[in-house]
Amino acid sequence: MATHVDNVPKRFFFKQPVWKALEAHYRRIRDLHLRELFLQDPCRGERMSAEGAGIYLDYSKNRVTDHTVKLLIRLAEESGLPSRIDAMFRGEKVNITEKRAALHIALRAPEGACIFVDGENVVPVVHAALGRMTTLCNRVRSGEWKGHTGKPIHNVVNIGVGGSDLAPIMTYEALKSYCDTGLRFRFVSNVDAEDLFEAIRDLDPSETLFILQSEAFTTIEARTNACTARSWLIDGFGGDERSVGRHFVAITANGKEASTFGIERTGLFDTWDWVGGRYAMESANGLSTMLAVGPDNFRSMLQGFHEMDMHFLTCPYEHNLPVLMGLLAVWYNNFFGAQTLAIIPYDQALRRFPDYLQHLAMTSNGKRVTLIGTEVTQTTGPIYWGQSGTNAQYSFSQLLHQGTMLIPCDFIGFAKSRNSPGLHHHILMANLFAQTEALAFGNTPADVQAEGTPDWLVPHRLLEGNRPSNTVLAERLTPVTLGKLVALYEHSVFTQGVIWNIYSFDQWGLNLGTALAERIVSDLESTLESQNTHDSSTSTLIRRYRKLRGVEAE
Repeated sequence: MATHVDNVPKRFFFKQPVWKALEAHYRRIRDLHLRELFLQDPCRGERMSAEGAGIYLDYSKNRVTDHTVKLLIRLAEESGLPSRIDAMFRGEKVNITEKRAALHIALRAPEGACIFVDGENVVPVVHAALGRMTTLCNRVRSGEWKGHTGKPIHNVVNIGVGGSDLAPIMTYEALKSYCDTGLRFRFVSNVDAEDLFEAIRDLDPSETLFILQSEAFTTIEARTNACTARSWLIDGFGGDERSVGRHFVAITANGKEASTFGIERTGLFDTWDWVGGRYAMESANGLSTMLAVGPDNFRSMLQGFHEMDMHFLTCPYEHNLPVLMGLLAVWYNNFFGAQTLAIIPYDQALRRFPDYLQHLAMTSNGKRVTLIGTEVTQTTGPIYWGQSGTNAQYSFSQLLHQGTMLIPCDFIGFAKSRNSPGLHHHILMANLFAQTEALAFGNTPADVQAEGTPDWLVPHRLLEGNRPSNTVLAERLTPVTLGKLVALYEHSVFTQGVIWNIYSFDQWGLNLGTALAERIVSDLESTLESQNTHDSSTSTLIRRYRKLRGVEAE
């Protein structure tokens, strides 16, 4: 049987003529200023925009022309993006290195849809799991689910790492205004004990439910935190281990280990190997989200995901939001040499969104090997970073405006606020629009001098502009909108990966460090001299650590 790689045109693995055309085009327009581009085309701001699934994208403040966009779309087509999208949506094993499909789109497919993995329609399985999640959430939220001593649950602690932490906490913060329950939520990921003990220090074990997320149930960070939480819980019940079943639920592929841990079948939710953890926030990995916002709002979020999925699948590329954003990221990364992308949401509820996108984008596309195992010939995986709204202006925007590095930015804003008075929101959005205008056009020496600035001070006040940005606008931050935004960036990241000819769904780079850490733990705990072979730096650090702890080797 032919693999997905076999079906990729061989020309895909070499520098396409369109890439060379883009290089030549870049050399012609790289010195063009956005002031000039807007002067030449007074309608540029209206024309260079796209809208889909209720999301509006203004990409006019990018250093591109119509010809740039045409070449980038041609690059997408010649790189096989149409076939790669179709393959993913059909359930092919596009994650070749792990022999898996990447069917996060099935997690938000409507009931009655058909999406197959190895001949099985997985949509009914997904909706059955959603049904079980709904039942558990309704029981906890209503107080029907009782703890070991008969008290209802008032505290929920999510324990996970990577996507099983970043996605739940980002979603909880984003949708906190939709939390219509008295439940308190905490999130633990760091194996540093401070993280766990800070989360549980003021909680009553008899009113606390832990959500443990660990696909294999062996991840050292998640399992260590889980075992410590389990001990804390049992101690709170005078050593009664039967309490675990009423105060722990688990999302895992290792049901046997979870049962041994003490988790009852009603609190056990499966994971599927055809979806990666950083793409699974709509599955049982989102259980804490559903507990917080309720099943109806959770399903609204799934609807938003699905709407953006359909936009990505069906919309022509010249109007396709994820494709356009992905191609622009490639344009700056590979032609302008921009190594980072700033994400700046002008909504405090999205303050954890840049953190989540760091994981999504950099774990997906931080690769140096192509589909056929050869080293890539261009840079991949820009660094995603950012902060919310006006906080960003007073922390790092100085560098964006006058620094020596070119840093493309995505600004995210909403026309309506959930709860702030009109003046607050007008000021907030005025700052967003002002930042994109200042970045694009800056000022001139004449502008600065006209303000009465002394000649010696003019260079210090000069902003050259020509700094590119996208502006993403929606009506309001709701569960539906959040689903659309996350899917927008998921598919943008996938588009970039296709252009770079890499897999966006594996994460082998995480394994070596984890394996080495597990080996070193025994060296740190032992009273004997390490028998493992480490480099001289690591061995010296281990000895110094043991000495500082008062442990001398025998």
